[in-house]
Amino acid sequence: MARFMGTETEYGISTPEDPYLSQIITSTHAVVAFAAVNTGARTRWDFENEAPLKDTRGFDLRRYRTVPVVDPNAMGVANVVIDNGARFYVDHAHPEYASPECDNAWDAMIWDAAGDVVMNQAVADVAELTQQGISILDKHDPCPPLKIYKNNVDGKGASYGSHENYQYSRKTDFEVMSQGLIPFFVTRQVIIGAGRIGLGEAGDTPGFQISQRADYFYQELSLETTLNRGIINTRDEPHANAVHFRRMHTIIGDANMSQTANFLKLGMTKLVMDAIEKGVDFSDLKLSTPVEDLRTISRDLSLNVKIKLVDGRELSALEILGIYRERVSATDEVDEKVIALWGEVLDLLAEDPLKTAHLLDWTAKWSLIKSYLDRGADISDPKLALIDLQYSDIDPAKSLYHALVRKGRMKTLVSQEEIDFAAKNPPKNSRAYFRGRVVSRFGESITAVSWQTMVLNLGEASAKISLSEVDGMNREVAGDLVENAETVAELVAGLSEHGVHVEGIRTQHNLQGEINKPHLH
Repeated sequence: MARFMGTETEYGISTPEDPYLSQIITSTHAVVAFAAVNTGARTRWDFENEAPLKDTRGFDLRRYRTVPVVDPNAMGVANVVIDNGARFYVDHAHPEYASPECDNAWDAMIWDAAGDVVMNQAVADVAELTQQGISILDKHDPCPPLKIYKNNVDGKGASYGSHENYQYSRKTDFEVMSQGLIPFFVTRQVIIGAGRIGLGEAGDTPGFQISQRADYFYQELSLETTLNRGIINTRDEPHANAVHFRRMHTIIGDANMSQTANFLKLGMTKLVMDAIEKGVDFSDLKLSTPVEDLRTISRDLSLNVKIKLVDGRELSALEILGIYRERVSATDEVDEKVIALWGEVLDLLAEDPLKTAHLLDWTAKWSLIKSYLDRGADISDPKLALIDLQYSDIDPAKSLYHALVRKGRMKTLVSQEEIDFAAKNPPKNSRAYFRGRVVSRFGESITAVSWQTMVLNLGEASAKISLSEVDGMNREVAGDLVENAETVAELVAGLSEHGVHVEGIRTQHNLQGEINKPHLH
């Protein structure tokens, strides 16, 4: 079975000319401006299949509360599905890019990086409209220039997520899956950490650490994503055929600028999940205090600290990751690339962590900061915190990460042309192909859309198309249907003729109540 995966990145956003302007307003400006300039239509999100409060452990908190109806045009609810099949929307006080579904880690890395292109385009669109004196939000002034950061902390005690999603079989025992992943999630930060100035949630203790997110987790398992976070998120919301699949909603990773770190984050996790589903036993790696170990490892820049296992052994993060690598196996060329790169990075980290400064985010950032410390700067100097922030700036002209790339000091795996292509085109091997191409060709006829559905406006009525199979409606299956249809009605007729499930035609009035349901994150 292909391991379909994708990412969700909540970007940091600021307005330097008006630092007190609400981030909910600025995020809404970004999404609505992008929609106005690039799509011509905003797409409502179909919340019918959303279940963010359903827990894999067998309970559903939704039945204990009354869910209000939210106006989809309200401030902070802006949403657009774009040509590459991704979702670009406002989540709390952040612009969020949820990438399209990919069937391998290499593609998932590329379509994740495409989110930076989308965000930069949104910044440019806001600037263009503001220059023309245009505000696309009622009762609000034009938006001042935006700055967007691919990071996870605001420096004031709050953290926002960079989530990963992996489809897996519902037949797989959740306890086995979660316990097999916890030691891996605790230790993989030495490869995928983004690096951070400041210790503690507020960052008020001077120091540098490996992970941006390590200080924000409090338990092993939790349904929460904003408070009392768990190393394993227990949300049971598969965004697919719920009879056959679950989704491992992973909230513990950092947002990566490095293509190597991002590729390994996705590829290593995929391989470990593959191994667990094949019956490989990782129970001997169970940690005694995993939540405490998250912070311990994040603060050890030498990578020499040993953490205690339940069986009494003490192993370093590198040793534990080495054991995981020994037990996984490749099924294709992408897996082989992951295993080879995984081994290369572990060897370099063992020699000297800074030997990976051309590959990984945290060591690249630490190398920059350490050069100032070696010249006498103090770790509490605000200028060093600025280096931390500027590294994650997604503007190629301002970003320290992109400066390292231009100077040949940071290795990339794919070209900017490939990333630009992914920002405008969907992957071909999943339902994201159908979603993206229909958005591109018939965007103004889409009433609502979700990962599993698409509602098309046929004039006096609407048709709802089921997209529950993640590997269905890909280019091979739906390419000719989408590309050859001249009208949306012709597309719906063609889908029905080819056996695609299209629900009974319903009036716009009846449909309206279904698509105004809120998203509880």
